[in-house]
Amino acid sequence: MARVGIVGGGAFGTAMACVLRRSGHEVTLWAREPEVVAAINRERTNPLFLQGVPLDPAIHATGSMAAAVEGADFALLAPPAQHMRAVTLSLQPHLARGTPVVSCSKGIERGSCALMPEVLAQTLPHATVAVLSGPSFAREIAADLPCGVALACADFDLAKKLALEIRNPRFCVHPTSDVAGCAIGGVMKNVIAIASGIAAGLKLGENARATLVTLGADEAMRLGLAKGARHETFLGLAGIGDMMLTANSLTSRNASLGFALGEGKKLADILSERKEVTEGAFSTEAVVALARRLGLRMPITLAVDEVLNHGADIPATLTRLLSSWS
Repeated sequence: MARVGIVGGGAFGTAMACVLRRSGHEVTLWAREPEVVAAINRERTNPLFLQGVPLDPAIHATGSMAAAVEGADFALLAPPAQHMRAVTLSLQPHLARGTPVVSCSKGIERGSCALMPEVLAQTLPHATVAVLSGPSFAREIAADLPCGVALACADFDLAKKLALEIRNPRFCVHPTSDVAGCAIGGVMKNVIAIASGIAAGLKLGENARATLVTLGADEAMRLGLAKGARHETFLGLAGIGDMMLTANSLTSRNASLGFALGEGKKLADILSERKEVTEGAFSTEAVVALARRLGLRMPITLAVDEVLNHGADIPATLTRLLSSWS
């Protein structure tokens, strides 16, 4: 049995607490919201972020980062991507030197254009950094439905060790050393899912959505290769696997946001109605900035950015994007 600290009491952090308990580990979950801590400890549920899912009574929640990671064999980090830097700077004094940390946040930092493992290399310089990514809706894994993900660490032996610790018969973990590929796959699937959702909201048909997702997967791969990732990662769970799930299912936060935009709703109104963060809405701007730094042409990502951040007319932008492929 390992002792695992989870930092982030949202849907995914809570779902991973369920996974790790099933894998036989002692789990302490840090949440920012006192009401989440109280509900998990008293009612064995997280009504704010994972309503209706009963939690193992052995999952302990805390509002103290120090208590969450004290004596931990490894830690999982699941705050919103735009808060990762601040959260882990607060975590740093409490994390023992050399403790492996696994990023579960699928985003890229605005301003710096840093991927989550790059942020962690700066904020937790004495930790060994890994990335967990793949097709993994929180509600399904919390309900113990089958799932497969990739776990990446530059130290492949550690990736294999962590994969064995986390996995169980219903949660398969495939180790890899491609940290950049896993991180970029997790970022790009959210961006492309918004585009796919917009096409659905505009009733452009399944052909258009399939075209967007396919060419979006190519944009993800080109960005990954420019950042030193490996081609095969984008053909696996952290690449096309996560892209297929997030972009093709309107239960996805990012695809459903795009769908609402396509139906004519305002971005601010959509986000104001949501308790959880829709990562693609905040990462797209940074992806475009990073692509420009690297000299990459990424038309779908650029179109999503124009819609989200520059007030572009949605039907005209999608029409122009689709016609540019002929």
